[in-house]
Order: sequence, then structure tokens, then C-alpha cells
Amino acid sequence: MTASRPAPLTGLRVFDLTRILAGPTATQLLGDLGADIVKIERPGQGDDTRKWGPPFVEEREAEGDHPRTAAYYLSANRNKRSLTIDIASEEGQALARKLAAECDIFVENFKVGGLQKYGLDYESIRQVRPDIIYCSITGFGQTGPYAPRAGYDYLAQGMGGLMSLTGEPEGEPIKVGVGIADVMCGMYAVAAILSALHHRHRTGEGQYIDLALLDSQVAWLVNEGLNYLTSGELPKRLGNEHPNIVPYKVLPCADGFFILAVGNDAQFRRFCGFAGRPDLPDEPRFATNYQRVTHRRALYEILEALGPAKTLDEWVEGLSELSVPCGPVNTLDRVFADPQIRHRGMKLRMEDAQTLKGHVDLIANPIKFSTTPVSYRYPPPRMGEHTEELLKEILDLPDAEIARLRASGAI
Repeated sequence: MTASRPAPLTGLRVFDLTRILAGPTATQLLGDLGADIVKIERPGQGDDTRKWGPPFVEEREAEGDHPRTAAYYLSANRNKRSLTIDIASEEGQALARKLAAECDIFVENFKVGGLQKYGLDYESIRQVRPDIIYCSITGFGQTGPYAPRAGYDYLAQGMGGLMSLTGEPEGEPIKVGVGIADVMCGMYAVAAILSALHHRHRTGEGQYIDLALLDSQVAWLVNEGLNYLTSGELPKRLGNEHPNIVPYKVLPCADGFFILAVGNDAQFRRFCGFAGRPDLPDEPRFATNYQRVTHRRALYEILEALGPAKTLDEWVEGLSELSVPCGPVNTLDRVFADPQIRHRGMKLRMEDAQTLKGHVDLIANPIKFSTTPVSYRYPPPRMGEHTEELLKEILDLPDAEIARLRASGAI
């Protein structure tokens, strides 16, 4: 194994003017990859998600009316340093432009045109940093009839078709239990930013990136989207079932639920032998995946009756030994106690002296590099925690000037 080196994006600086989840998710990942993330927040208020609780992390010192930090905020703000600037003031705008001129990447998720009045839009920033990579994340993009509208994860899941595919066949459309449209848009943003960086390395050119929650939601309809485009038939909600594969479903067992995800006829035969029904694969209705999809209701009635005969561990361990894809439906306590999750280090503990516990527990980055591992340097910051540090480090401002800016309300 090659000796560890600095994380891949070490040396790059990001001007982070994002809130809620999609933008912060993107900049947190860039931070994990080594980039220096300068999180810009409004003095006295900060990121709205700081207040999105409970649950909250108990802190040693109260801060205004909100002495605690919400777990929601912690989920997307690791590896950032917080600097408060009032971009509504002329002095704050000038300061923000000076900072942006020292950054490689600018990420924002304001409404379309919202930053132009502050002189922080792409055209303004490229005047002070011509090779800037500027990424705008909005609900509907910079163009089109919906561009002026505010957009949120829930709306994207509904308008982008995901909710029409999620839920029981006779029930109401259901959103995914986490803000998956936000998260996936953030992942697309990182891919786009890294691609723009590669282009800049080759040509010296920066560029503008226009990303929309709705666009990214439609992009990952994947097989269900293609099922519709190919057949012209609207997919129906199937609950926990798969439209093209049977059996592929959550089944009950003696003490919970397990997932059965049979991908071919050989796996189905092995499953049936273990389940005590070796006759099923020889029935014409169930002999091939095509026949099983056609007769899914009849097959699932049989399998659901078989499930309670064994415990969760008996099903999972027994089928895994036979190389039949399966797994438990874990609650989150089981997730973070799972030996595979623990081995992979997916629970991250970072020291944080401002909390009563002296640390915060976070979810780790899943990327495993052989040479340039991800870097965990800062726990999610308090509002304005690094204001003086960053102004001195990036702009070399003296103490007197920082004090003047604070007195004027610009920071």
C-alpha cells in the first residue's frame, strides 16, 4: 500500500454560500476531499438548519435564543469554517468579493438572480476571479418557465416522478424518508465541479454550472424512466417490489422482516430448497423470471406464508451461505451496530470541545482511497467561529480593521 498523501483537493478553496441540504452536502464532500471550505453565514442568524430540531446537540455555552445546534445542521457541515458577512451591506459585499477572488470554486443556492443585486453573481465574480468555477444549485434551474420558483426536495421528488413510483399500489404516493433529491443533486454538483476543475487544469478556463433539483431527480429515474420511455406505459407503484424481477421483496419472518433479492433462476431454486419448497421452481408459473413476474401475486402469497417459519438471523445467515442475495431490514440502532458498518468505519466521532460530551458523532464519508484518503479536520462549525481567523489568513486584515468591520455590522 502506498503511503498516505494529502486528500485529493488539498490546496483548493471553496466559497460556500449555501444553506439547507443540497448545497451543504456538495461542499461537505468537497471538504472531505481536502478542499478548504469557507462557509459564509448571515450575522446573528446563520444557516437556517442550525435551528431545525429536535434533536439538538447540547452545548456548553448558550448562543442567543438557540443555545443548541440541530442534528440536521451537523449532517452536512463537517470540514467547514464559518465566517459571518452581511452581504446586504455594501461593505459586506465588497468583503465577500475580495474573499471570492481568493477562492477556486464558488457554490451558491440562492433563488435565480438573487445574488445579482449583491454583486455576487457569476458575471460579477468572474470579474475578480476570471477562472472561477461557479456552481448554482436551484430548484428548477436558471432557465425555463419554473425558474423563478423556490424549489425544495419534497417538490422535486413529487414533480420528478419519484413519488409516483414509491408506496404501496393502493396507497398514496410516498416520498423517500430522507432528502434524497437534495443529496443526489449535491452529488451531481460535486461531479460537475470536479469535471470543471479538470477542464481548467487543461485550458485555464473557469466556467458556470447550472444545476436544478428537478433535473437531477429526473436524471436518476434510471430503469423506471426507461421502462416508461420504451413502452409508453406508466409504471405502477409496487411498494417494496421490483418491476422487472421476482422474487424481490421484503418478507416477514418470526422476529422482523428480511429482504429477498433473487436475480436469476439458479438463485430462486436455491432459495426454494432452503425455504422447504423445492417444488416451486418446477411449476410452470414460477420456472423463469418472466413467468414469476407475470404471476407475482400468486408467488408472493406462498412466500409470505413461509417467512415466519424462521427467524431473521436464520433467513439471512442461511441464504447468505447459499449465495442467495438477502439482508435484514435494519432499524438505525442495528445499522450502526452492524459489524460490517463498524468495520468500514461509517460512524465518525470528532472532538468538539463546545459540546457537553466533548465530541459529535457523524456519518463518515464512504469513499476509500488507497493513497489520498479523505480528511476530517473540522467538526461542523459554530456560526462565525472562524471569522477573524479567515479574514487574517486569506485577506491579511489587521485586528483593527476586523474590529471596525464588526462594529459596522458587516461581519
